[in-house]
Amino acid sequence: MARLNLWRWGVLALAGLYFLVPLAASVVFTVDVPGQGVTFDAYRQIVSTPGFGPGLLLSLELAAATIAVVLLLMVPATVALRLDASRLRPVVEVVCSLPLVVPPIAFVAGIATVLKWGPDYLSRTPLFQTFVAIQNQDFPVVLVLAYVVMALPFVYRSLDAGLRAIDVRTLVEAARSCGASPAQALVRAVLPNLRGALLNASFLTLALVLGEFTVAQLLGFTPFAVWIYSVGGSQAQLSVAVSVLSLLVTWALLLSLAVLGGRSRTAAKG
Repeated sequence: MARLNLWRWGVLALAGLYFLVPLAASVVFTVDVPGQGVTFDAYRQIVSTPGFGPGLLLSLELAAATIAVVLLLMVPATVALRLDASRLRPVVEVVCSLPLVVPPIAFVAGIATVLKWGPDYLSRTPLFQTFVAIQNQDFPVVLVLAYVVMALPFVYRSLDAGLRAIDVRTLVEAARSCGASPAQALVRAVLPNLRGALLNASFLTLALVLGEFTVAQLLGFTPFAVWIYSVGGSQAQLSVAVSVLSLLVTWALLLSLAVLGGRSRTAAKG
């Protein structure tokens, strides 16, 4: 047993070094300027660059909307698969796995083709305004729709693992026997037991949205990831500082989400 624990700690230490050493080297490169010593001018330059606040805010808004939409879609669907629609499980698994098979560049090419096709054929119909509205630069709904599709594999696997750990049928039947409606049974009996799975799905979706570049760039929008690429430029120190900042922002948001989830779980137990 002692050898097994030592082996585990050794593997964990190697993994930590693999990730932390390059990050530490990057941080040192951004703050150590020959002839000036330690300076944080590269990070001050990033924060003061126009577009930092709007880009980060847009990504957070897109992430919040994507998490809400994908959970509203997938939670009832996965619960239904566990209760009455088990025959549809293979179909749902295939559909939710397709985003892993289709390359992002092909996916965004299809979206761009539809967006270009819409005004040509729907200019005299009410749907034309819908095509215009979903491409609003202030909040591009089309990105939310694309991110929902891209997040399906991760959200489905997280929720499916969480549902496998509980007896959904018994929980729902117990809630229904107490007079709860199907919606109330889902909210009051099932969801409290899925906090971990919901948190994991939110983690993965948040990380996906904050780091996604291809779709947003090719569709002409500027969330945080695209802004980071645009300000990198040809300055090596600034470019590395931007990458480090993006990692720190993502980690801070994920940690905040974990803390909030832990507090809600503690409050529920109390």
